[in-house]
Amino acid sequence: MSTDPAALADWIGRTETAAETLTPETIRRFRATLDMDADDAAPNLIHLCLAPPVERPGRLGRDGHPAKGGFLPPVDLPVRMWAGGAYSFTDTLRAGDHVTRASRIESITPKQGRSGPLCFVTVIHDLSTPRGPALSERHDIVYRGEGQVPRTAEPAPRGAHVERVDITPVMLFRYSALTFNGHRIHYDHPYATEVEGYPGLVIHGPLQATLLYHFAARLMGAEPARFEFRNRSPLFIGDTVELHATPEGAGELRLWTAAQGGPVAMEGRVTRA
Repeated sequence: MSTDPAALADWIGRTETAAETLTPETIRRFRATLDMDADDAAPNLIHLCLAPPVERPGRLGRDGHPAKGGFLPPVDLPVRMWAGGAYSFTDTLRAGDHVTRASRIESITPKQGRSGPLCFVTVIHDLSTPRGPALSERHDIVYRGEGQVPRTAEPAPRGAHVERVDITPVMLFRYSALTFNGHRIHYDHPYATEVEGYPGLVIHGPLQATLLYHFAARLMGAEPARFEFRNRSPLFIGDTVELHATPEGAGELRLWTAAQGGPVAMEGRVTRA
């Protein structure tokens, strides 16, 4: 394993395909987890629950993620995190859709951060149904060393619109179960604090992104066609989590999450079309 670009170059362009049928039960559980009204419609970002990597226990890393060196490159850094991403929607998923995800590694970029080496991996996912393309996703992953907990000291501004959300250990457990996410920082308190150096259980990046997207949809009165976001610092169970939004031009919102009185955790932008 390595962080040398030459050693990892063979992974650029690597592809894989996965598929799963979106069931009414998945929709029901997703809506219940996010405290949405009961409805048969599939909310956007539910695709994150479909066709996750499935590995036996012996093929998992110590952190609970599938071991590196399969589809994802064998980066020689122990901690893997969701750094950000972007979604462009062309169709809405429906119950009964057989959803196919075609994935491709677009880039691998080692960097030197303030607290140590980092490596960013960008994966492009194109999702489709029998009707045709449904959405395109850019998934940004960052690898870092243990104990390199990112910190942002400056307090977050207050948005024109603010909504407080109650994120509990039960919500983290349910979201991990829905997405088949075994990363131990979301449910194993001793691992999160003693190994990865966090002060508590970490709130999923994709969960924050989902909450922000649907906050924006409520404010706009319509589903945004594009959503781009990145993580700046973590949020933890016990934080009083707030969603913030400020209009920026016609059909556009700037978004961010923050603990009450804390720094920006995730920032993003949505556009109506």
